[in-house]
Amino acid sequence: MANAEPKLQPKPQPKPARTLLLVAGVAAALTLSGLGLGLLLQEKPGAPAPVAIGGPFVLESGDGQKVSDADLRGAPFLVFFGYTHCPDVCPTTLAQISEVLRALGPDAKIKVAFVTVDPERDTPQLMRDYASSFDPRIIGLSGDRAAVEKVMTEYRVYARKAPGKDGEYTMDHSALIYLMDRDGKFLRPFNIERPPEQAAAELRPLL
Repeated sequence: MANAEPKLQPKPQPKPARTLLLVAGVAAALTLSGLGLGLLLQEKPGAPAPVAIGGPFVLESGDGQKVSDADLRGAPFLVFFGYTHCPDVCPTTLAQISEVLRALGPDAKIKVAFVTVDPERDTPQLMRDYASSFDPRIIGLSGDRAAVEKVMTEYRVYARKAPGKDGEYTMDHSALIYLMDRDGKFLRPFNIERPPEQAAAELRPLL
């Protein structure tokens, strides 16, 4: 009787490149803004303390009133930087924020500061009219270049002009939403890319 042919053992499949997957996952988690704000917030044993986010400021509302960070305290608040001539990111983000505010209800004690990165074109009045068209709880703030630059520095915001045709320009800028506690301290980036009710659920315990 002929000897049976030996069974071929299946070749072991190569293991996934776990290291590469881990690196990719960490990189994605840290990409919170154009500046990689995640790196500023990263904590490791023996590492330097994270860079502080936020700080005192004084800007101007469309009613001609000075608005400081102290005026926003007493309840959690959101801070978002953009400009009124923004073609897509800013109006989309403000519309998403307004949906979250509606999900929270009209009595929710929360404010949103929309701070311009383009004070040369965005007057306080223009910021007021633009922001309030989304929700009255969104406060449009502007000021002179020095005042705006101070706030941008405190919140680690990136912004620069991108020249266009005929002297026009757009603004390249980071688009992070900052969640601040009732004392004006930075808690974490606020994720707006989810259903409004889910985003509102994160804010309710803080109110």
